[in-house]
Amino acid sequence: MIKYITKHTQLPEQGVKNTIALLNEDCTIPFISRYRKEATGNLDEVQIGQIVTFKEQFESLEKRKKAILKALEEQQVLTTELQQKINNTSELTVLEDIYLPYKKSKKTKAEAARNKGLEPLAKIIMAQNASDIEFTASKYISNNVAEEEEALQGARHIIAEWINERSDIRNQIRYQLEKFAQITTKVISTKKEDEKAQKFRDYFDWSESLSRCPSHRLLAILRAENEGFIRTKIEIDDERALNKIENRIIKSNNECSDQIILAIKDAYKRLLLPSLSNESIKLAKKKADEAAIRVFSKNLKQLLLGAPLGEKRILAIDPGFRTGCKVVCLSAQGDLLHNETIYPHPPQNDSSGAIKKISSLADAYKIEAIAIGNGTASRETEQLIKRVHFKNAIEVFVVSEAGASIYSASKIARDEFPNYDVTVRGAVSIGRRLADPLAELVKIDAKSIGVGQYQHDVDQAKLQKSLHSVVESCVNSVGVNINTASIPLLSYVSGIGSKLAENIVTYRNENGSFLNRNSIKKVPRLGGKAFEQGAAFLRIKNAKNPLDDSAIHPESYAIAEKMAKDKNMNVANLVGNKKELENINLSNYTTQDVGLLTLKDIVNELEKPGLDLREKAKVFTFNQKIKSITDLTSGQLLPGIVNNITNFGCFVDIGIKESGLIHVSNLSNSFVKDVNEHVSLHQQIIVKVLEVDVPRKRIQLALHK
Repeated sequence: MIKYITKHTQLPEQGVKNTIALLNEDCTIPFISRYRKEATGNLDEVQIGQIVTFKEQFESLEKRKKAILKALEEQQVLTTELQQKINNTSELTVLEDIYLPYKKSKKTKAEAARNKGLEPLAKIIMAQNASDIEFTASKYISNNVAEEEEALQGARHIIAEWINERSDIRNQIRYQLEKFAQITTKVISTKKEDEKAQKFRDYFDWSESLSRCPSHRLLAILRAENEGFIRTKIEIDDERALNKIENRIIKSNNECSDQIILAIKDAYKRLLLPSLSNESIKLAKKKADEAAIRVFSKNLKQLLLGAPLGEKRILAIDPGFRTGCKVVCLSAQGDLLHNETIYPHPPQNDSSGAIKKISSLADAYKIEAIAIGNGTASRETEQLIKRVHFKNAIEVFVVSEAGASIYSASKIARDEFPNYDVTVRGAVSIGRRLADPLAELVKIDAKSIGVGQYQHDVDQAKLQKSLHSVVESCVNSVGVNINTASIPLLSYVSGIGSKLAENIVTYRNENGSFLNRNSIKKVPRLGGKAFEQGAAFLRIKNAKNPLDDSAIHPESYAIAEKMAKDKNMNVANLVGNKKELENINLSNYTTQDVGLLTLKDIVNELEKPGLDLREKAKVFTFNQKIKSITDLTSGQLLPGIVNNITNFGCFVDIGIKESGLIHVSNLSNSFVKDVNEHVSLHQQIIVKVLEVDVPRKRIQLALHK
């Protein structure tokens, strides 16, 4: 396993070995990367994630080997040489090729020919030294074989199977497919005018190199095929492929070689090409999935680590026309204090009543900020709020509603607000997102947040696993206030999980706030391992011991206390004391288990304990003159917010219903390898309008430097 992982990751062997040992002890990636740096050699979360991936791949490969060896034993065909060959294999494709000859179905044409006694004839032909093949074939005429041609055809079926099972030939075709395959599409004529098919019309008659087909385009093509609008085909130069096979097999120029050439064509058309072209499209799909999942994961991380406003009293509005705007007032801790509905927009048009109501609510609940959902009637509601004369300065934010409706109808929302309907819950979610995006968004299935490309077309198990890792990483990098965190947020803390998260909240409700980290051990079923993994990520605000509100692990408290004692002060006085911290000689505190890497982390945390790595939320204003797509003209410069990133560019909210696209070619004057190197999710930017297609509701933009 160690050799396999180091070969694929190029990571140091000792670091890999120690990381595997920690993983086998049920340690989590965030814990290992943060608190076991000496053991891993300072591997980060990404590198440890790679080790986990290849560890699982290796275990899967070994499991498959055992299954194959067992099957071969049962068939009584397992030789020492074959067993050694299987055990030495490190690639799943090679392993399956080895097993292929022993994986026969009784219904194949070759097996039927064998049952007719034609395998000796096939061997004679393959030897390529028979002079009169018709005469030789006549010897195999029997009750089951009527004539020479039937005998020769049966022999060719057996030869075709032998050709199909040769790993060198399969690898040659794989190479052809990898380098030269074209993916071509044809529209199904009866579906050409289908309204749903129109979004795929670019692919009604399409052809390009499979290896160069971008992930988003391949996923779009495959979706169009799955929905029954087009047919796809993988093609290579058949003549070149056949010549390559013939050069490996044909050693003579006689009647035998003529039969082998026929068998080669049959093997290629009936067995090799269908199987290996299917394999190649699966491999291309797998790569496209991985690319799409990477994009989604990057976007999700940026979204979760979005700028929080912090603990402020917030008035949140879920805008609407006919059904009105749902208004909620939240405490600084996100508790629902008040809710009602206002009707400032058509058809009621009670803007004056709405303004009075907002003003009085702001006074009554000492509102410090207003959050407006960015859906229907968002711009109109924002304009209304700007007409309100508040007694105190109140910042106004437009907040993404993506996934809010999913949350409001979820069990989590019903448990939080059993006596309120979905509209109230949705408005609460909008307000809480402004206060702390991470704490609120973890309650929603990441696929529903709308920051990916073709997320419903990719491998769902891999997507779920990747997104879970991203959420876990974000939650643990920020840390969690154990006295206010919800069950979903706590469940992502290293070593905790959903059941212990429930136990923590139940204990908190029954016994009051946790006063120190040590008291966390009193939670039912929260044992030593869970405490070791999670304690440092669980923060206790205003604790007697300031270390309880820091990222310093309880196992290192004694080191911090010794540092303070050596300075003739207590820990509280050392915290934030940059001058004293800079003068600490770290070598005085190294031990067999604690090295300079951990000690530097301790000192950095003492300097700024519990520092939130996220930026603070900033107010943003769209161009007030632009209210719909028809107000756009080429050449305009507009403020916008990046609301989605894909491999082919990014989408930008410019304050109207339709988002504009900045294609990769319009992000920079130079080649763009990674869109994320130029923009980030929710970044406030200036864009230039390039082209407006009103009928198709498409807006082409460029990033204005």
